[in-house]
Amino acid sequence: MTLLFLILVKPMFVLIHGACADPAPLVKVCSLQSSFEPGFVAAGDYIIGGIFPLHYNQEMPDLNSTYRPPAVKCNGFDPRAFRWAQTMRLAVEEINQSKKLLSNHTLGYKIFDSCAYPLTGQRAALAMMNGLAEAESPMCHGASPLLAIIGESGSAQSIVVSRILQPFRIPMISYFSSCACLSDRRKYPTFFRVIPNDDYQVKAIAQLLLRFHWTWVGLVRGDHEYGRFAVHGLLRELKGTGVCVAYQEMIPLLYNRQRALEIMQVMQDSGAKVVVVFSAEGEMTPFLKDYMMLNITGIQWVASEAWVTASVFAGREFYPYLGGTIGFGIRQGHIRGLRSYLETVDPQTYPSNTLVQELWGALYGCSPSHSFYSPLPPCSGQESLLAQHSGYMNTSSPRVAYNVYKAVYAIAHSLNNLLGCQEHSGPFYNKSCAQRNDIQPWQLQHYLQEVAFNIGGEEVNFDLKGDSIPYYDIINWQRGPGGNIEFVNIGLFDGTKAAGMELVIEEEKIVWAGHQSEVLVSICSASCHPGSRKAVRRGEPVCCFDCVPCDTGKISNQTDAIDCTVCPEDFWSNTDRTLCIPKKVEFLTYDSLGIALTAIAVVGACITIAVLAVFLHNRNTAIVRLNNSELSFFILLSLTLCFLCALVFIGEPTPWSCMLRHTAFSITFSLCISCILGKTLVVLAVFTSTRPGNNLMKWLGPMQQRAIISTCTLVQVIICAAWLIDAPPFPSRNTLYEHSKIVLECSVGSSLAFWCVLGYIGLLACMCFILAFLARKLPGNFNEAKYITFSMLIFCAVWLAFIPAYISSPGKYADAVETFAILASSFGLLFCLFAPKCFIILLQPEKNTKQHLMGKK
Repeated sequence: MTLLFLILVKPMFVLIHGACADPAPLVKVCSLQSSFEPGFVAAGDYIIGGIFPLHYNQEMPDLNSTYRPPAVKCNGFDPRAFRWAQTMRLAVEEINQSKKLLSNHTLGYKIFDSCAYPLTGQRAALAMMNGLAEAESPMCHGASPLLAIIGESGSAQSIVVSRILQPFRIPMISYFSSCACLSDRRKYPTFFRVIPNDDYQVKAIAQLLLRFHWTWVGLVRGDHEYGRFAVHGLLRELKGTGVCVAYQEMIPLLYNRQRALEIMQVMQDSGAKVVVVFSAEGEMTPFLKDYMMLNITGIQWVASEAWVTASVFAGREFYPYLGGTIGFGIRQGHIRGLRSYLETVDPQTYPSNTLVQELWGALYGCSPSHSFYSPLPPCSGQESLLAQHSGYMNTSSPRVAYNVYKAVYAIAHSLNNLLGCQEHSGPFYNKSCAQRNDIQPWQLQHYLQEVAFNIGGEEVNFDLKGDSIPYYDIINWQRGPGGNIEFVNIGLFDGTKAAGMELVIEEEKIVWAGHQSEVLVSICSASCHPGSRKAVRRGEPVCCFDCVPCDTGKISNQTDAIDCTVCPEDFWSNTDRTLCIPKKVEFLTYDSLGIALTAIAVVGACITIAVLAVFLHNRNTAIVRLNNSELSFFILLSLTLCFLCALVFIGEPTPWSCMLRHTAFSITFSLCISCILGKTLVVLAVFTSTRPGNNLMKWLGPMQQRAIISTCTLVQVIICAAWLIDAPPFPSRNTLYEHSKIVLECSVGSSLAFWCVLGYIGLLACMCFILAFLARKLPGNFNEAKYITFSMLIFCAVWLAFIPAYISSPGKYADAVETFAILASSFGLLFCLFAPKCFIILLQPEKNTKQHLMGKK
């Protein structure tokens, strides 16, 4: 690179400072070591320069260091850039003919080719500062005759040229360099531009990506400051927006086909269907040709202003691959007389101008001059410029050319103000009126900073950083009538408007990549629908994620939710996990299970009442009288209450029903078992009274039996009273059994009291079982003790099975288990104690005698 720098720069450096041909100390003659002739030259009172990329690639010389290498050879003539140069010439001629601007003074110009390469642009700048022509160059003395420069097209070239001009304080107005880095006034104090700062372009592109929900994009840039700063700015704008970059690739400054093919392979392998490109037209031309050779399609290109209106890509062969491209273009304008001026260019008019010869070769594929070395066939001489030569003749919507036009007029207005010595307040308090014969570039720079004029209805001025008003047209590449590409304006971006209001797009006018009417989808992962959340994949960008359904009890009601929201305590997620709905309230209600238990309880109570009726009707018969009719009536009444208290467990729990459930159940069962205990004692007393000396029956008369029943029942009543006073049962909303439901149940309040109640009933039942078991061999045809033993066995078995079933049953089923235990034990007592008696009373009345029951003939 150092050698290349010396090759390109040293000849011009010597040209400025001179080289002493005579070693004598008193006689110094400066001679030109190398020449770099301009493409167009015009004399005038004040000279301005123009640098344009008239060629878009370079052929580097052989750098083997064994001989002096030739200059860099520029290839690939660009008619579009030639049109820009012609626009500068037109503007200068208009100003020279104007009576309002620079009256009695004229502008001259020198126009050089930069070959879209920074070092060639540097060489052009150095050559430009050495006089109008080689023969007239004031070698080695005096200030540069150059007043200002129009250039450059690329930011990388502008950086180099601006640094060259800075020591000489020569202002430079760029028509196409948008890098944000050039706004640094400390580094580039003499730089101005009539194109918006790239900070606005990257902001516009970021808004475009968000507008069409392109969250997975590729970035391709050129190997220069423009591309580097633009990508850096775009990444800054995209931070926190949800848009991710799939890859970043760089097109080499000196085009390398192998590297370009590697970039295209990355584009094909990536899932990103949208590619944002910050590159110059010269770099994109060979790149896109290789892209077309590989027949790659399906890419939605987002173009920067550097190539979005490049006419070199307007041919019909580009449409299948580049059709639908969208990007931000420089604001278009109108230049009166430009078309007719371009038509005046002819090889006959400029027979010795190499650039005009090359233009003809690029437009017609022939060589207009036999002396012009070219492999092309000679022209017929009948060729004329036509509208189909859009690369050169496109004047319907000039953009870059319009910027060139404005830049020339900005210099003319500033020079006019300077010559008129229009003193007014401003940041440059030390500026002074210029002498017409001694105008310095730094004086013009001061007036450029404050110039303001209107051209074509547009206000032109510069801010303190040398930037112009931020405004872009939004361009869409669509198929024209002849199959070629047309650059259609579909909207605008106005950086002067409030945040969020800058972008205006007519979406119905857009044609997308592949000639589609629907927006191309470019995402790494499909959006997560409501009811799921994003789970970022480890080691991948945030745009690449998996969609995980929300857990039960959580919801997400928006697309691409980061996390699921927990439902409130009394709510639960629906099936789709998109909405919190009230939890289903569950209790033992009159559903199929509740109705079945109610029917069983009612049937049990009815049967018990029927048995009681049978016993009352047959109360004077032997079987009723011998089995203690009073205790039998008490047992039947308590069993009826036992059946009915099961109904209290069905229905929505309330404070009163919860207290009544357990107390009614415990007291009625205690009463029932107490009666059975009394009957068991009487049976046992009768069994033992036959023994000599045993007088136990006198202690178990009716009064004593009633006392035993009352006492045993009273103990349970006291336990229940203490329970209700200390910690009564209460209705509670249980969410632990099943999170999706609220189980309404009766909390026992005091677990100790609850188990004391059950334990006491179990104690009475065990006493009955033991006593009845002792009296099981009582003689006679009807042994009451056997039936009591069997009934207590069933009763204890039911309640022993109840305990684990009750503990393990969820929700309303716990109440159902307790209700079933009540009903099962009640039926067990009813049938074991009274079914045999009813059988005799109703079906075998002949056996309902005292003799038969006592086993006597």
